[in-house]
Amino acid sequence: QVQLVESGGGSVQAGGSLRLSCAASGFVFSSFGMGWFRQAPGKEREFVATVTWSGTTYYADYVKGRFTISRDLVKKLVFLQMNSLKPEDTAVYYCARSRTLYSDSRTDYDYWGQGTQVTVSS
Repeated sequence: QVQLVESGGGSVQAGGSLRLSCAASGFVFSSFGMGWFRQAPGKEREFVATVTWSGTTYYADYVKGRFTISRDLVKKLVFLQMNSLKPEDTAVYYCARSRTLYSDSRTDYDYWGQGTQVTVSS
């Protein structure tokens, strides 16, 4: 069955960096786009970044220029490199599989990981 397992979260000071990983299994990884979302306490889950099956990337405006999404097709991993972190980036970060070519809507993602906590202190 489809499984997505995130790792790499933690606590960091503002201006620091973290790299999140998502290990995928149970499907043909190269045939699907993958995305990262995040959810802060009391807020809706929001789009962060996505990489299409062909490798094109898209970012939310609030992370553009600071975050980079990438993938390793051989190891079936998706990464989110987060630089210049801000306290407002604090959230649980989720990896998800996309059902469409490109979408920033969580309804277009059909499988989700359990999430990994990122905490940025000022």
